[in-house]
Amino acid sequence: MKLYRLKTGILIEEDQTFYLSQDTDWDRFINRENLYEEVKAEISRLRPETNGTQLIADELLVPIVRQEIWAAGVTYYRSKNARMEESKDAGGGDFYDRVYDAERPEIFFKATAARTVGHLGAVHIRKDSTWDVPEPELTIFINNKGQIAGYTIGNDMSSRSIEGENPLYLPQAKTYDNSAAIGPGLYLAENKIDKDANISLEIIRKEKTVFSDTISINQIKRSHEELVDFLFRECSFSYGVYLMTGTGIIPPNDFTLASGDEIRISIEHIGTLINYVR
Repeated sequence: MKLYRLKTGILIEEDQTFYLSQDTDWDRFINRENLYEEVKAEISRLRPETNGTQLIADELLVPIVRQEIWAAGVTYYRSKNARMEESKDAGGGDFYDRVYDAERPEIFFKATAARTVGHLGAVHIRKDSTWDVPEPELTIFINNKGQIAGYTIGNDMSSRSIEGENPLYLPQAKTYDNSAAIGPGLYLAENKIDKDANISLEIIRKEKTVFSDTISINQIKRSHEELVDFLFRECSFSYGVYLMTGTGIIPPNDFTLASGDEIRISIEHIGTLINYVR
């Protein structure tokens, strides 16, 4: 089951059938306890929409209003190696090796809604960075009670040249205008998302694929519940929160994004998030 935030309300999709909810308050809607069961009960009272696909094409909004986006780092082995490589000249490579094996994960603030774009939105690369990549990430939605309620696709734009210069520059490498993208919608699973689902990244430049790769989310070192536990220690989120769970796909060191690139991130069961670099 999927939820889409539209200009005119909230669209529900189940088994390729669409329903328009009577509730137009996104923050209230997604923070209902037992969200999957609540939505399942609601669609039993609604008539199917015949133009759901067109509504998505015409009215889709980024699925965030008053939520924050946080992110977990160095949760995949490939990410650990890449971070160590980019920071070795600055003497920070050992930090990433240690945090990968530490009890406490790396968790950092990523973006507000105002700095986030949705499906088909334009993400930015910093003018003061020379090495920039997208980071495709399974992103979980946690409601205001600390319960994992849904999943979406995240694009954690990263300035590797800035982070590699000094690990303390992480906030500048990660947080800036249009540095995050999520969407297209919110996937609700009856239990949990399939742990063997694949994440795929494709980068297209001038109609030609210049990078592509795939990894299964079962390659993550830490459980989603563990990451949520640390995020909610001493932090509360009145409207819920999105947590990007880390990346296992790393373009080679000689690759950097360019203006006009198309970024396509797909996750099984959720869909495809497309962004353009500006």
